[in-house]
Amino acid sequence: MNLHLSVLDQSPVISGHTPARAVAETVKLAQAADALGYHRYWLAEHHALAALADPCPEILLTRVASATERIRVGTGGVLLPYYSPLKVAEVFRMLEALFPGRIDLGIGRAPGGDLATAQALSNGQYLAADHFVEQVQDLVGFLDDALPDDHAFARVKAMPEGPTAPPIWLLGSSDYSGALAAALGLRFAFAHFINAQGGDAVTRAYKARFQPSQREAAPNAIVCAFVICAETADEAEKLAACVDLRRLHMAQGLNSPIPSLAEAQAQRYSQQELAYIGSQRARTVIGDPRQVKQRLLQLQTRTTHLTRTCPAR
Repeated sequence: MNLHLSVLDQSPVISGHTPARAVAETVKLAQAADALGYHRYWLAEHHALAALADPCPEILLTRVASATERIRVGTGGVLLPYYSPLKVAEVFRMLEALFPGRIDLGIGRAPGGDLATAQALSNGQYLAADHFVEQVQDLVGFLDDALPDDHAFARVKAMPEGPTAPPIWLLGSSDYSGALAAALGLRFAFAHFINAQGGDAVTRAYKARFQPSQREAAPNAIVCAFVICAETADEAEKLAACVDLRRLHMAQGLNSPIPSLAEAQAQRYSQQELAYIGSQRARTVIGDPRQVKQRLLQLQTRTTHLTRTCPAR
């Protein structure tokens, strides 16, 4: 069974390390993924979070693409409700001109932080995803110079012009983005690392309802999962302790860096905390290389034989 592996990098800030080091480690990991033959490397957008260093993946993308040779580079994703569709189209037309044939544009509708940060980013006028459908349609129109003739901005052109534009992926952890991607004829990425339930049904529905478009003749999907792989299953479990504690911190509303391995191993949990951690384990693939391979292939089979899997970091 054919399985293409990619990386979704959130640029994690480890306790005791600086955000600058997290960004430098992202570049190093991208170079390693490029050398190992991974298919694509995506960067995530988050705001005002002590654990994640990248609020502007479209900028870090240029550094990663410059430091690599073959691998596709993209965003997982740009949080479109914050931005003008025209501006996003201009940024990605420029990236396509700089790195032709290597750029992916993944877009999401989540805030990527708390409500106060969302309001600050939008000058106090954050409207969540109220106009997300129109934004996606306008983004496609600007990227492809294909706005309807009666559109208010039909005469506006996103520069620089060129013969190609990046593929667009809609990101989601529920059926909303899958249904929208199917209706608009776009690609779809399901965030299994956020929601381990229902991904198979969502991706199958996306495939069944897909409407061919000028961009895509057939459905194209990715599933993104946390993957922790080590030489032995015991070693993988030790590493997973950092993710377990990080998820507990998130549930408790703590805005702190990713716990170090030493901090995670020293942590003592209540029975209630252990139950919560156990409930979150389905989002993560943990084990030695053989076990991880088997589970990824099973995940692929459940999600309508997807051809690409994107481990999250």
